[in-house]
Amino acid sequence: MALTVIGAGIGRTGTYSLKLAIHQLWLGPCHHMEEVLKNMPTQVPLWSAAVAGHPDWERLYDGYVSAVDWPTACFFRELHTAYPDAKFILTQRSPESWADSFSSTIYKLLGERAEGPPEMKEWLEMSSGVIARTGFPEGLDRDGLIQSFEAHLEAVKQTIPAQQLLVYEVKQGWGPLCAFLDKPVPSEPFPRTNDREEFWDRVAGKI
Repeated sequence: MALTVIGAGIGRTGTYSLKLAIHQLWLGPCHHMEEVLKNMPTQVPLWSAAVAGHPDWERLYDGYVSAVDWPTACFFRELHTAYPDAKFILTQRSPESWADSFSSTIYKLLGERAEGPPEMKEWLEMSSGVIARTGFPEGLDRDGLIQSFEAHLEAVKQTIPAQQLLVYEVKQGWGPLCAFLDKPVPSEPFPRTNDREEFWDRVAGKI
């Protein structure tokens, strides 16, 4: 089963809302970091191998027809080669607001991973590797995060052909997304979820 929709946007850019929207458009199951947390024994070793340069996309995305968020966003170049006909969605937001959100959620979690529970150790190490590989190593200040975020956006735009890429903010709602994916606009409101408080609740629920 080949991926048809691939998210190149990193965490804290509305990727969970996008996942829910993709499901509402009947383009799921959609892979997201939440799927890794739900299936750590299988997923974490596979993603760790991908970080080390040995990806097995068929096994990683077995059962999925779309994928968003990290770890997927780290590998947009490789995935464009592996799935040349897929449509790519680059979720974005203001670099400043992203840096503030990222530093108080994902970056904070990974920075404190030494104190994490043993059962989360391999996931935390893999996630740290994925995020560093995307351009966000440990120790960046706010300005460094902003610069790296902008660099990621530009790299995606330079890599994915314009006709295959939607540059998108989830606050734009259904219109641009449905037009790009050639789907009718649902009658339900666009899903909006996973604020900072919900992020911590979601992580805590997996520990």
